[in-house]
Amino acid sequence: MPHRILVADDEAHIVELVRVSLEEFGVEVLDAPDGEAALAAARRHQPEILLLDVMMPRVDGFEVCRRLKADPLTRGIIVIMFTAKAMEADRQHAREVGAQGYVTKPFSPLQLASVVREHLRGLSSADE
Repeated sequence: MPHRILVADDEAHIVELVRVSLEEFGVEVLDAPDGEAALAAARRHQPEILLLDVMMPRVDGFEVCRRLKADPLTRGIIVIMFTAKAMEADRQHAREVGAQGYVTKPFSPLQLASVVREHLRGLSSADE
């Protein structure tokens, strides 16, 4: 069964770029256009990784991460914040709400794929 990654971003072209970048590695990519949809999709599909934009409609990424980490059903999902917010204070806030990674936009598809593969390898070694 392929690894499942949820991409939560309100910009369709970003979601498509991520999809193309990751599907070539045999990863199933799901998407959500806003924070509320990301919360629902995370609960329903239980992805291994959530690539989570910070600035989204309805519920921002920091709040989505906080809620996921507070819920026993979703707290094990690896959250990688995926955002144009590059200040150290934003990175610190992401860590405080439970994010395990932080990738800034604009991003290199190769860099993003490398970060995702690294986290997936960590999951595989934890299963052994």
